[in-house]
Amino acid sequence: MLSECKITSSSVRAFTVPTDAPEADGTCKWDKSTLVLVQLTCGSTRGLGYTYADVSTAKLAATLNAELVEGRDASTHAAILQSLYARVRNLGISGIAMMAISAIDNALWDLRAHRLETPLVNLLGRVRDGIAVYGSGGFTSYNDDQLRKQLGGWAQEGLRMVKMKVGTQPEDDPRRVRVAREAIGPAVQLFVDANGAYTQTQALRLANEFSACNVSWFEEPVSADDRAGMRHVRERAPAGMDIAAGEYGYTAWYFRTMLEAQAVTVLQADSTRCGMSGFLDAAALCWAANLPLSSHCAPSQHLHVCCAVPRAIHMEYFHDHVRIERMFFDGFCEPHEGQMAPDLSRPGVGLTLKESDARKYEV
Repeated sequence: MLSECKITSSSVRAFTVPTDAPEADGTCKWDKSTLVLVQLTCGSTRGLGYTYADVSTAKLAATLNAELVEGRDASTHAAILQSLYARVRNLGISGIAMMAISAIDNALWDLRAHRLETPLVNLLGRVRDGIAVYGSGGFTSYNDDQLRKQLGGWAQEGLRMVKMKVGTQPEDDPRRVRVAREAIGPAVQLFVDANGAYTQTQALRLANEFSACNVSWFEEPVSADDRAGMRHVRERAPAGMDIAAGEYGYTAWYFRTMLEAQAVTVLQADSTRCGMSGFLDAAALCWAANLPLSSHCAPSQHLHVCCAVPRAIHMEYFHDHVRIERMFFDGFCEPHEGQMAPDLSRPGVGLTLKESDARKYEV
């Protein structure tokens, strides 16, 4: 039995990494990503967790650690989490506040597994040894050659599913989808993500056009906040086309309302926004609803938890985050034949920060 172990210190750092090309989706443009890293120390044991967020998230996470985490027993993880939720009540349990809490929550899970000297997936209870990933990119800012090279490259590497962005120029999206289908061939599944850019009428018209290219996944065809609109599209989408959303869920209450609205055929969750604890909540709700679950972005942060929940079907292998996680962490698990599998020789989530590689991006 482990004795009490107080969290003796914490650190919060932010790293901003420029994209390798301009990127855009149906509602947003960006040229950089910021990783906020939380590290918690318990004696000689350290755990890490992270989120992708604004630098302001790091400031709040540092404040929360100083006020409510340092000096606490690491085994009182659930109590710490409840105190963090209460602390940000007047800030709102979403956005920056929840991303700060999520990074701390993720670090606590990693710390607990490190204390037991076991991979996190074993602490959670392994359901599977590995999980499929889908290559995610295909930004609307890409020209046809960039689109072909990225999506076709993933297909050649053995990924069996790829996703592209749509929605910036709806009238051109059917042509771009045809370009993507030609690049990946008939055997690879093709997903599209509108990031809520379409109206209901546009989404349904384009869903039918996309189905001619065997598109099997339509993510956020309309705003995920429009539950009635999501359900309208789900009920009328072509047979065999999944309707997915949930990446902006910060709490179990959000995931519950998404399922109660019957807005999706696949629920998404992102542990950099809801924490691994929230991801486990989403997984339990999917189990109860007999609905599939998929993780959003940050593949290294999701690998262990996705191998520990029954309804998980795949993870998003997002271009920007794969670049960053490869650069920043020893222990990044490369896909093999379209799947990622945890390294069971490494404790926790299996990641160690590459100080020299990460430091040049620190802000």
